[in-house]
Amino acid sequence: MGQNRAGLAAAALAVSLVAVPARAADDSAPAWAALVEGGHVALIRHGNAPGPSLGQGGDPPGFRLDDCKTQRNLDGTGRGEARALGAAFRERGVRVDRVLSSPWCRCVQTAQLMAVGPVEESSALVPTTDRNPNAPAALRALEAMVSGWRGPGTLVLVTHGFTVRALTGIMPAQAETVVLKPTPGGATAARVVGRIATPR
Repeated sequence: MGQNRAGLAAAALAVSLVAVPARAADDSAPAWAALVEGGHVALIRHGNAPGPSLGQGGDPPGFRLDDCKTQRNLDGTGRGEARALGAAFRERGVRVDRVLSSPWCRCVQTAQLMAVGPVEESSALVPTTDRNPNAPAALRALEAMVSGWRGPGTLVLVTHGFTVRALTGIMPAQAETVVLKPTPGGATAARVVGRIATPR
């Protein structure tokens, strides 16, 4: 019984340390409003890209950045998600000033299929995992990029789930968007405004 109480207390503490909005059926309204307002960052995980085996992420052994055939890529579902997300941006009148993508093909494909602006690749958006020796420097560059964004429109960043989690504490679903308000000079690079669920 004592162990159960201790476990519940630890769980409550863990939840309290992550200051992010709770998920709800209608929690996308603040996120969309912020994007329409401008001056915010849309942090997007790439669309559905099946792993080498069911439930497995990462890339196959021996993958190469210069050869999409060696990587995980968007499937039909992922391509549809990217197109639907881009259409939603346009329908709501979101002004996009810049689009940056991780160099991984599934991220570039997502950004291109959204069709909301020219796509640039950025090493600041590479996967932030223990297996990536450049991850700490990339995360610092990403934090600087986000905290320094002024708009007037939206900065779209297409990246990986682990990178979103490293920056925000949120592990998004594929093709989910986390909307951030830059906080220059603050303790963190940005404040989470809301989340936009994967298009269906």
